[in-house]
Amino acid sequence: MINVGIIGFGTVGAGTVRLLFENRDILTERTGFEINLKRIADLDILRDRGINISQDILTTNADDILDDPHIDIVVELIGGISPAKDFILKAIQNRKHVVTANKALLATAGNEIFTAAFNVGVEIGFEASVAGGIPIIRVIREGLVANRIKAVYGIINGTSNYILTKMTDEHVEFSEALKEAQSLGYAEADPTLDVEGVDSAHKLAILASLSYGIPISFDSIYKEGISKISPQDIEFASEFGYKVKLLAIAKETDSIIELRVHPTMLPKEYLISKVDGPFNAIYVEGDATGSTLYYGRGAGDMPTGSAVVSDIVDIARNIRKKSTGRIPIMPRTLRDLRIKKMDDVISRYYFRFSAVDRPGVLSKISGILGDYNISIASVIQKGRRIGEAVPLVVLTHEAKERDVRQALREIDPLPVVMDKTVFMRVEGKEN
Repeated sequence: MINVGIIGFGTVGAGTVRLLFENRDILTERTGFEINLKRIADLDILRDRGINISQDILTTNADDILDDPHIDIVVELIGGISPAKDFILKAIQNRKHVVTANKALLATAGNEIFTAAFNVGVEIGFEASVAGGIPIIRVIREGLVANRIKAVYGIINGTSNYILTKMTDEHVEFSEALKEAQSLGYAEADPTLDVEGVDSAHKLAILASLSYGIPISFDSIYKEGISKISPQDIEFASEFGYKVKLLAIAKETDSIIELRVHPTMLPKEYLISKVDGPFNAIYVEGDATGSTLYYGRGAGDMPTGSAVVSDIVDIARNIRKKSTGRIPIMPRTLRDLRIKKMDDVISRYYFRFSAVDRPGVLSKISGILGDYNISIASVIQKGRRIGEAVPLVVLTHEAKERDVRQALREIDPLPVVMDKTVFMRVEGKEN
């Protein structure tokens, strides 16, 4: 028997407990031994979670789990940085294995936590920290272990994807789509982490570290959210043959890593462009496999609980076979690779200028773009209102981010440009 203690009985905790109880027979049949939920700690042990469990296993004191010599695996599901970090480090100090879904903690303190676990010889399971029920951590650590990973990119925040889908399908403003997402439980009361790209960056930091063998580098990730995206830009993107998604991107080129999260225009025909609503999808490109795509529910009590239980089972098997550490938490030797500055990133770009409708305006703007080696691929100008501001939309060939920002610093103050230019990056093959 393997004894488990869970700290945190919220949404994911309840999903995990439900699976451990309701699928106990399946777990025993597939593992050959019993996984016993010995203790659950939460500040609120009175609220009914709709699960038939004995009150005797509930406690409000996490130390009842952390100090129990009979508990083999501690599951941390309270989220946040403190006191979650202290709980995990104490569990490691007490030589207990740990399972966590805490992407924010791993993205900011993962290097410390993984080092502590390695030093005392315990395991950390964190499948649930990225993309909910999609087993992407196991894919990278095990399924694609023979590959040099060339790129990882995906939709890894269901809240933002739901909002962009709503804006695309119903032509509504960001604020209206956000309000509906909150009413359906897809967005928090304070949605900042989701809609400003921070949650995606937490997850990307973990994926990039696993993929490229680098220290977790959350602070080096460029982050840009979707709150400034308008239905107008989504419609123009569609006219060019693209959809707008909040994309997390990691690429290695010549031993330099790109790490960025931002709204991105993708060709409509790409499979990932068809991933809508609260769903997640992640491409991993290996040198042997080529591109592989993983799709599913990226959040929720049961999908995330499923990932938590998969880690519990994996660690329990290793305990039974006395083979803990069989798969390293992180590569034995971390690579010292340079993270590319955003200014040096090369991409194609979408610009929407609010320009006065008069002769010579396009040539003036294109002239400045040309001065910074930015070549125009396509142009759309909507409506004719001589002397008034109209949208002038431009799609470029590849250009350097630094050149784009310098060009816009010259264009935006022009008397014929009436508002700050909107721009987005474009990925995928040119149409």
